[in-house]
Amino acid sequence: MDWHGAFAVTLTISTLVTLMLSRIGPHLVMMGAMALLSVSGVLTASEALAGFSNPGLITVAAMFIVATGIHATGGIDMLVQHLLGQPGSTRRAQLRLCAPVMLLSGFLNNTPVVATLIPAVSAWGRKLGIAPSKLMIPLSYAAILGGTLTLIGTSTNLVVNSQYQQLTGQEGFPLFAIGMIGLPACIVGIIFITWLFPRWLPDRGDEGLFGDVREFTLEVAVAHDGPLVGKTVEEAGLRQLVKIYLVEIIREDSVITAVPSEEHLHGGDRLVFAGNTEAISDLLRIRGIVPASERERPALSQEREERRLVEAALSPHSDCIGQTIRDSRFRDRYGAVILAVARGGERVSGNQGTIRLRAGDTLLLEARPAFVTRQRYNKDFLIINDLEQEQPRHDRAYLAWGILLAVVTAATTELTSMLNAALLGAGAMLATGCCSLNQAQKSLDMTVLITIGASFALGAALSKTGVATHIADFVITMSVGEAWLALVLAYIAVSVLTELINNNAAAILMLPIVLEISARAGLPSEPFVFAVMMAASASFATPIGYQTNLMVMGPGGYTFRDYLRIGLPMSVVVGAISLAVIPVVWGF
Repeated sequence: MDWHGAFAVTLTISTLVTLMLSRIGPHLVMMGAMALLSVSGVLTASEALAGFSNPGLITVAAMFIVATGIHATGGIDMLVQHLLGQPGSTRRAQLRLCAPVMLLSGFLNNTPVVATLIPAVSAWGRKLGIAPSKLMIPLSYAAILGGTLTLIGTSTNLVVNSQYQQLTGQEGFPLFAIGMIGLPACIVGIIFITWLFPRWLPDRGDEGLFGDVREFTLEVAVAHDGPLVGKTVEEAGLRQLVKIYLVEIIREDSVITAVPSEEHLHGGDRLVFAGNTEAISDLLRIRGIVPASERERPALSQEREERRLVEAALSPHSDCIGQTIRDSRFRDRYGAVILAVARGGERVSGNQGTIRLRAGDTLLLEARPAFVTRQRYNKDFLIINDLEQEQPRHDRAYLAWGILLAVVTAATTELTSMLNAALLGAGAMLATGCCSLNQAQKSLDMTVLITIGASFALGAALSKTGVATHIADFVITMSVGEAWLALVLAYIAVSVLTELINNNAAAILMLPIVLEISARAGLPSEPFVFAVMMAASASFATPIGYQTNLMVMGPGGYTFRDYLRIGLPMSVVVGAISLAVIPVVWGF
């Protein structure tokens, strides 16, 4: 191995460690690795950038738009409402939920499917008297399993299929090829969920994460003839309070939300603060601050056109992760104020300003009406719940489903390539008005797309420098010539990497290695490729391993321990089924 190989190994290890231990976004880490490979000469510029012209990557982007068309027309709701019904038990409810979700996820990106269904399933559970904690993890797991039914079920499948074509020169796999392994995994997965999950999942009632907002807000007023009249919020000393902070000002018939520091106070202004309500005595010591009139209804219990109360889950990509609420400048960044934070199904208590934000935290926000429209597709938030959501274009729902059916038919019958079918489908969604240009643009998850495109550079470097060959020889030695054991080791490696870093990056890094394993051992490459797809999708054990797991964490009130306790057995079961079926299909 020359210095190029040593550099590729060192960079790969450094990249993995950075992804596991730092808060730097995976797209930035992968872009940095790609740049170093190009600058060092390990890869040429065209080789380093080849991932961004990969047909699989473009297909993923096009399918984001196709999924948005289904979502924007209310097509997902329309289908699910007809299928959920009125089951009489938790076990039957989980069964009625998992089957349609798996079907949807086989053809649509998991994220919009789960995002659409979280509020619908919550309402359905309330009607049935079933806690959301009994339904949310099954929703996420069913979406993950459903993605293994077809090549368009997940971005990982598409990218691995395309990378396989580039590395081997072989034709790609048919649309339903992975279903030979995915369908048995789904069937066993449903049995496992409905048999054990009713007992294993916590039973946390649906009292709401935040309860009554009045419990953690307090109100005071500005004295009409007091010394604060005419002063700004900053000058009055109301911006840097320790235990509480200003949420809004009610002035006669108007409401000022996300109050700027330079806002001038008027006599009679009602000031609403969030945080430790026991601090009201400290607040009343400020000259010019008086108790609010008890005859007035609490401000946040009154509906106002100028404000919205919104629940949002913080994504791992947010710049606020790891910062305190005060240091994050959330108000300035998003035009919204954090009223409360919930984590692991419980409100986070303590000094509001010093709460350090984490990925998956559910935030109760007070914001202006435009907030939801602006931030609904912001990648800083995994999901935003608001009563006034965009009205779906219900009259185009059947048309959107027809476009998806045409995409699947064209790809299955090989009338055209999967890439062309996806591009035509995306164009049709836009041309027919199933989704707007703005919705399509916002649906493109650039973090995912950049991560995928840049990850190809590391995979190419491992292959070009011969590192993949050395690793393959080591794995073959460890497996003592047993083909099945080599398959098991490859599956475990991808599965562990998926839980620690990112499923797309794990698959792209490991595919050149598993192809070398199959070549050096004289085995067919197809079973190893499908093992990579299955292992990269089977991420159940942590909330951070797969985005949908993190999305349901807040609504379901789950803790990290819940995922470990339930997800680890699920990962073992899916892995066992995959590793049992693959040798049978390919005869080794």
